[in-house]
Amino acid sequence: MRIRPLRLAQAVAAAVVAARLARGRRRLPPLTAPTARNGDGGAPAGVPGAVSVVIPARDEEHRIGPCLRAVLADPDVGEVIVVDDGSRDGTARLAAALGAKVVTGAPLPGGWVGKQWALRQGVAAAGGEVVVTLDADTRPRPGLFAALVAALDGRDLVSAGPRFVCDGPLEQALHGAFLATLVYRSGPIGPAVPPPPHRVVVNGQCLAFRRDRMLAADGFALVRDRLTDDVALARCLAVRGWKVAFLDAGGLLEVDMHASAGELWREWGRSLPLRDVTGPVRQAADLAVLWLTAALPVLRLAAGRPSRLDLGLLAMRWLLTGALRGSYAAPGPGLWLSPLLDPAAAVRLTQATLRPVRSWRGRHYPPALTRRTPGEAVAAAPPARPARSGAR
Repeated sequence: MRIRPLRLAQAVAAAVVAARLARGRRRLPPLTAPTARNGDGGAPAGVPGAVSVVIPARDEEHRIGPCLRAVLADPDVGEVIVVDDGSRDGTARLAAALGAKVVTGAPLPGGWVGKQWALRQGVAAAGGEVVVTLDADTRPRPGLFAALVAALDGRDLVSAGPRFVCDGPLEQALHGAFLATLVYRSGPIGPAVPPPPHRVVVNGQCLAFRRDRMLAADGFALVRDRLTDDVALARCLAVRGWKVAFLDAGGLLEVDMHASAGELWREWGRSLPLRDVTGPVRQAADLAVLWLTAALPVLRLAAGRPSRLDLGLLAMRWLLTGALRGSYAAPGPGLWLSPLLDPAAAVRLTQATLRPVRSWRGRHYPPALTRRTPGEAVAAAPPARPARSGAR
């Protein structure tokens, strides 16, 4: 029997994806709100001091309000720091009016990406033993911060996987296709056996760590030029011996990332390829796996020529869709149609890998900023300038 190279390559890729998805059979339990509280009804017993929440914000006036109101109302939070990263709207005024401490970010130094610079200043200004960083589009629920503190017992960096809010079936279908590419490359979140450092992934929308340890490592300076800042930070620290966990927190955290399917297509392309934290060989291998196992079966089905392996891969993809229902605040028909958009997701991933997005909120970062390999030593970073409180 003649061996067909494409069929063989697809079979190998299918085995790789099946092995990654099989890790979902043994996952760490999701984060849940602790029930035991101390005698005065305040923070749960075992919380080591006040939790500081740091939110980097650049032109977030239109969506930071719900996040701040939820955080400020949580009794487990000792302080809320919003680092105003050169906003051109009323972000700082709104944050201050709601009761957050506003740190006016210092000018962005050369060689830095804005988010890491803002987070470094926010952590330096924080007073809590534990720091939780949140993006402005997150919607935390009561119990999230106590659960994160509890999860830090025996760990150094904890990231929370949220439920996503999507506006309309098209946005949810496209989001589901994009999300599936991450699962195909890294497996489900919360694996019982930690992956090797080069395969660690986290969600930068919500990270928790001990302030003193992060300051000692100067973690955000280590990845100051990474556009995929969250995964770069986790992998860099994992190489240095940090215990990193990415846990399901869908019951405690929601995220409304994008306002439309078009914005989702444009903006998620910046980080989706993981280009500046993945070597070229692994990038090529990941793209090949996605094209062979996700895009090709749909294309062959549309052409009326699916093989038995294609049909098996399509069945596996729809089973994954069912498993991903818990990742959405309101899973609808768009999610079930998401496998049909897998070819589009593969196209976007390939496009963004070959022509990476280097612009964000009015800033453009040159290609030279992302030429280092992840984990590579960097020169000493400039000291963070003294934080200045108050809205500007």
